[in-house]
Amino acid sequence: MKLSTRTRYGMRAVLDIALHSGGAPVRLRDIADRQGVSLSYLEHIIGPLIAGRILRSARGAGGGVSLLRKPDSILLSEIVSLLEGPLAAVDCVLHPDVCPRSGSCATRGLWTEMAEAMDSVLGSRTLVDLMTRDGEDKVGSCAPTALRPQRSPVIGAASARWNGGMERR
Repeated sequence: MKLSTRTRYGMRAVLDIALHSGGAPVRLRDIADRQGVSLSYLEHIIGPLIAGRILRSARGAGGGVSLLRKPDSILLSEIVSLLEGPLAAVDCVLHPDVCPRSGSCATRGLWTEMAEAMDSVLGSRTLVDLMTRDGEDKVGSCAPTALRPQRSPVIGAASARWNGGMERR
């Protein structure tokens, strides 16, 4: 199972806003530049987050987007749900009636456990957890690779950890 680009960029955009707003609106252009995504694509991502009451928008000079709630009250599952919908590896987990074998399927339980595990992880973490993960500087790690401060080369897992899984794909 793979989360969509929309969801990954959406999560990064919300994190970017939390890290750069200081309570004031953040311009979409600035987020797009920092995250290496087109402004028009970002606008499509932000809409559901505003409608879902994660973000608010302000028009005019000094306008932009900001968090509607405190970061510790925004569950990561809310962001994923708004952008991705329900998470399940196969349709029968959410809609058993789509498969005539659902009642006797040997693998359906596994797919259900996977969905429950993902829901559990995302539902138990808030935006603050991303902001403070491992005590790293999240402002730098939320930027595309080309914009990050350069560090001396590191071999293995430490290198991947610095990148934080936020590289452009």
